[in-house]
Amino acid sequence: QVQLVESGGGLVQAGGSLRLSCAVSGNRGRINFMTWYRQAPEKQRELVATVATTGTTSYADAVKGRFTISTDNAKNTVYLQMNSLKPEDTAVYLCNVDIGPVWSRRNYWGQGTQVTVSS
Repeated sequence: QVQLVESGGGLVQAGGSLRLSCAVSGNRGRINFMTWYRQAPEKQRELVATVATTGTTSYADAVKGRFTISTDNAKNTVYLQMNSLKPEDTAVYLCNVDIGPVWSRRNYWGQGTQVTVSS
């Protein structure tokens, strides 16, 4: 069974940095995308950053230039380096992986890690 475990969240002052990690275990399929989402209270879940198996990355406009997504394929881990954090970055950050061939793709979610940025 595929499991995702996130870590690295916490409380940080505005302008600070955090690095989130998401370790994927139990996977026997091809990972197509690894993605970070976030959800703030009373707001819709939004995509923060995604990386394809090709290495292509994409970011939400709100985090471009401040966040960097990367992977360690040997460890089946995806990271999110967050710099110049702002109070509006406060949210639960969730990891998602898209696995499998086009005719049988599946999504898996982690439990989330809280990021709180104080002003």
